Amino acid sequence: MTAACDLSTKNCKPCEGGVPPLGEAAARELLGQLDGWTLEGQCIHKTFEFRNHYQVIAFVNAVAWMTHREDHHPDMSVGYNRCRIEYSTHAIGCLSENDFICAAKVDALFKI
Repeated sequence: MTAACDLSTKNCKPCEGGVPPLGEAAARELLGQLDGWTLEGQCIHKTFEFRNHYQVIAFVNAVAWMTHREDHHPDMSVGYNRCRIEYSTHAIGCLSENDFICAAKVDALFKI
């Protein structure tokens, strides 16, 4: 998926500088560049499934490392063999391009 690769090569903009909020049309357009993510209200989310808890925790640690580098952190719910990732830009109370950039990077980590 070429467009998602484009998102995954971008970097997040600092939220304290005032990232612009996305309207629904722009959010839906960016959502079309992601694989399996769902738009729900002011967030996007996806559940990743694994064979065991060890793989889940390895994935969570990889996501934590990437999101620390991007300084844009998701909400994560972890179970035995799954992890739900939810993105919304808390600083502005809605979605920004940063959410879609990090979602594409999370997908790239899952494929490794």
